[in-house]
Amino acid sequence: MSNVIDRPTSIRSGEEIDGQKVLEFLKDNISGLDGEIEILQFPSGFSNLTYLVKVGDREMVLRRPPFGRKAKTAHDMGREYRILSALKPVFPYCPQPLVYTEDEAVMECPFYVMERIPGIILRRDLPKRMELNAKDARTLSENLIKVQCQLHSVDYVKAGLADFGKPEGYVKRQVEGWSGRYRDARTPDAPDFEKVMQWLHDKMPGESELVGLIHNDFKFDNAVLNPSKPTEIIGILDWEMATLGDPLMDLGSSLGYWVEKDDPESMQTIRQMPTHLDGMLTRKEQFALYGELMGIKSDKFDFYYCFGLFRLAVIAQQIYYRFYHGQTKDQRFEMLMVPIKELEATAQRVIEKSDL
Repeated sequence: MSNVIDRPTSIRSGEEIDGQKVLEFLKDNISGLDGEIEILQFPSGFSNLTYLVKVGDREMVLRRPPFGRKAKTAHDMGREYRILSALKPVFPYCPQPLVYTEDEAVMECPFYVMERIPGIILRRDLPKRMELNAKDARTLSENLIKVQCQLHSVDYVKAGLADFGKPEGYVKRQVEGWSGRYRDARTPDAPDFEKVMQWLHDKMPGESELVGLIHNDFKFDNAVLNPSKPTEIIGILDWEMATLGDPLMDLGSSLGYWVEKDDPESMQTIRQMPTHLDGMLTRKEQFALYGELMGIKSDKFDFYYCFGLFRLAVIAQQIYYRFYHGQTKDQRFEMLMVPIKELEATAQRVIEKSDL
């Protein structure tokens, strides 16, 4: 199934990088590189920019921060490189990191380079010529939860990541932090989300008994599938928001992306991944499987799902803010107000039906 492997395209206007400077840097820091450089861009994603860098027959991936406004703690290339370096030996789904630099002489920002994991990455719909029957769709969605549980079960102390975050008070910091970020990034055309933020504040559960390393953007389009066995996950990408915290909040963030087959048409229009296929686990089935695998019980599904919806809206609003204020030329961002409003409406429906 090599014809469905995720492939880069030409670089978007305004996001070009100096290939000759990158080539000189790479040859100085990675042994065995020989040949000319070719740089393309992976077109998906709304945050850090990701490029395919080919030198001869060697394929690597370069990550750099976006152009324009940057949140204070986001887009930390050094932090992302550090977690990959620490995790790779104990969580084999990580890409192999190769080199990191803060020398702004190369491209005026910190960046790092890692090995490419070639494979299938699911976007809104399955790639052409790829099919998943109901049984395979179920297996794949179960495997996504299983890999997330593997991550949450990593001994982060042994991995050298004990100082990677502050688990104590994590749930409260997340609710208050994302609320503050939404208010800071709100534009005049955005919904206020005040009712949702108040509900999340009022319904905050206590900390679960779990503390783990969490990805914070764990979803299908950050997973790489085996081209010869598409139900198998072989890589997890985009570690920029990873930290230590309550893993149930990580699961809630994942649920926020999950649009089911029976969700309203308005939700189907903002679906980003093929989570609607026959056989895919429902959100509640995912929550139940996670609890079974991790050995915990929770009746707070509504809170975690609502948090996931809100957090996703905040991310979209922060990106839209950059477009609204002319800080990016990426025309994809212009349409983000549609999903932001739909996410608020969906969160409101969760609240209205909740028994919490």
